[in-house]
Amino acid sequence: MTVVLAVVGGVVLLLLLSVVVMYNRFVRQRTLVDEAWGGIDVELSRRHALIPNLVEAVKGYAAHEQAVLQSLVAAREAATAHRQDAPKTREAYEDEVGRALAQVLARVEAHPELRASAHFLDLQRELTLTEDRIAAARRFHNGNVRALNTRVRTFPSNLVAAVFGFRTREFFELHDPAQRAVPDVAP
Repeated sequence: MTVVLAVVGGVVLLLLLSVVVMYNRFVRQRTLVDEAWGGIDVELSRRHALIPNLVEAVKGYAAHEQAVLQSLVAAREAATAHRQDAPKTREAYEDEVGRALAQVLARVEAHPELRASAHFLDLQRELTLTEDRIAAARRFHNGNVRALNTRVRTFPSNLVAAVFGFRTREFFELHDPAQRAVPDVAP
């Protein structure tokens, strides 16, 4: 009888220990996803902060491009207003910023004096670096989301997830093809 009790006690202890380990893994994974999203948010905020400088630089050389600049400013303001939204909701606003930014940079090609401006070139370089950082942060975030989502959906950890309320998270993707393209860094 005591052997049976010891075996049952050992099995219960092993199960309890397994639940604790799985719970701690969920907490770590969720923390990594939150940290990774913070990295994306920082880089998107950096991009938003660079846009007014770009608009001012372009205004000085290409005042007749007012509609394109206003479109970029409006996209930036909309994206900034939705900073607290979930990744899936925020994607559309960030895609619009990317499209508007690409339009402004495409129009700059018609202004050689602007392309030769050291201030503009510095801004363009910073924007390119920021876009690269956004892409890297997005990959890091999505990798952590994939790991968490896999853990939430696979047995037996899905049982622990259900009991403790761990849920899948959303990936963050930018759908604008210009965002996926290799940035042109030629002056």
